[in-house]
Amino acid sequence: MTSINSSNTQRSTPLLCSEVVKRFGDKTALDRLSLSIPNSGVTAILGANGAGKTTLINCALGLLKPNSGRIRLFGKAPGLAETKQLIGVMLQDTNLPDLLSAREHIELFQSYYRNPLSISQLSELCDLESFIDQRYKKLSGGQKRRVQFALSILGQPKIVFLDEPTTGLDISARKTVWETIRRLSKSGTAVVLTTHYLEEADSLADHTIVMSNGQVIADAPTEQIRASAGGAVIRCSTVLDAQIVASVEHVKSVDHHGKNLEIRSADASKSLKKLFELDPSLSNLTVSKSSLEDAFVELNRNA
Repeated sequence: MTSINSSNTQRSTPLLCSEVVKRFGDKTALDRLSLSIPNSGVTAILGANGAGKTTLINCALGLLKPNSGRIRLFGKAPGLAETKQLIGVMLQDTNLPDLLSAREHIELFQSYYRNPLSISQLSELCDLESFIDQRYKKLSGGQKRRVQFALSILGQPKIVFLDEPTTGLDISARKTVWETIRRLSKSGTAVVLTTHYLEEADSLADHTIVMSNGQVIADAPTEQIRASAGGAVIRCSTVLDAQIVASVEHVKSVDHHGKNLEIRSADASKSLKKLFELDPSLSNLTVSKSSLEDAFVELNRNA
């Protein structure tokens, strides 16, 4: 089993943001944003398009300069050469020179770091063996993402930023990336994950930060965020109008989910009892605990 970043040395907070403001003309992308990333584990940063996630990452990497506020990576300013040795990055919009093979890209990136992983280690971790000697331009979109992911962890980073890392991957490749992310976090690397796949965040994240309009609206262990939605989710087919369902005791919200209704209830058993009284023909019924997606929807609804 390949070891990644097994050092247990104490270090300062990987990422600390204090009252960060970033404007683009009249638009405020980050609005006095403050947060910190734990020393290890996976932190998911979630938010709708335009919430400020990508701007935050670009500021943390030193690619953008905030208008005001303070950002520190391990106590140092972003963009410094010594800071870059501690981080790994996989951005959503990334490309690499077409004429180099995956192996040649890895060999080039290895020269940038003091203690890089070997080609064999990366091949095992990211399942590159079948195409490692093909030119980059010949690779599929999913294969390119796996090479980009390999390069982001090559330097055994203390913190790695993964922006939509599994976009374009099939189920098998996605599971490979998920497993490597888990191994990274268990070995002491702080992983910062942004994703629109809320199932991905639900599966991987130990800690979750939710952003809206450039501000943090939730920042807590993922289990606590998940529990904040409360109750359960009822999905069913019914002849009842959504407004009638919304008036049922303990129902918190009602949304259309295809041809069915998606009902969030603080007490599913009591709500269901009343729903069956109102519509004995109620069908296609499923009941599930609230997920991170449910909490995300509710947080943004109330933001």
